[in-house]
Amino acid sequence: FLVFNIFFIGGGVKPLPFIVMARITIDNLSFYAFHCCFDEESKIGTNFSIDCEFDCDTKNAEISDNIEDTVSYLDVYRVIKQQMEIPSHLLEHVSRRIIDALFENFPQIDYCKIRVHKLNPPLGGQMKGVSVCLERYRS
Repeated sequence: FLVFNIFFIGGGVKPLPFIVMARITIDNLSFYAFHCCFDEESKIGTNFSIDCEFDCDTKNAEISDNIEDTVSYLDVYRVIKQQMEIPSHLLEHVSRRIIDALFENFPQIDYCKIRVHKLNPPLGGQMKGVSVCLERYRS
């Protein structure tokens, strides 16, 4: 995205372009995992879905067409998978671990949003699922 910021220079207005980070989205990653508070669920597990968005500078990759110049989706998937394999009681906890791990492994990521969906939770009624969404900027 190219955005123009307006600056007042010498009594006139002059637009100065600056680059906004690219937003990369990886949707509907599917996992079978053991994130729960209840004993029964911790034994049998359940299905989860993850949506991940992150911002990073892609200007070099846009020119070079080289995966080394951007954040690899495969590498992001592997980090998320690794975190999903570690049981947690709360979706909030696993969501935070995923964001922390992405920031730790990819210094190019400046912003990250994770939504963890727990599909068909045993809450006594019919529903598609519940989810927790966390977003954070690198501090």
